[in-house]
Amino acid sequence: MPSNDTLSVRVDPKKARAIDKLARATDRPRSWHLEQALDAYLEAQAWQVERVQEGLAELGAGKSVAHEDVAAWLSRWGTSDEGEPPG
Repeated sequence: MPSNDTLSVRVDPKKARAIDKLARATDRPRSWHLEQALDAYLEAQAWQVERVQEGLAELGAGKSVAHEDVAAWLSRWGTSDEGEPPG
């Protein structure tokens, strides 16, 4: 059985009451809900960091489009002159 680390988190009383209410309603411990929330948060943050790193790598490789070109293209959206996206 894998060991677990214990973390201590301070939250405002409103959040503590909300997690307690959820725990009672679902018959699951607070720690289970908090771990689910932490897993979702970490996954979302990891995804975002990866996308930023990919974007920075593309920028470093010269794969970019000038803001003015994108803005001009967006201003034509929905018109007969929309055209292809820049880049």
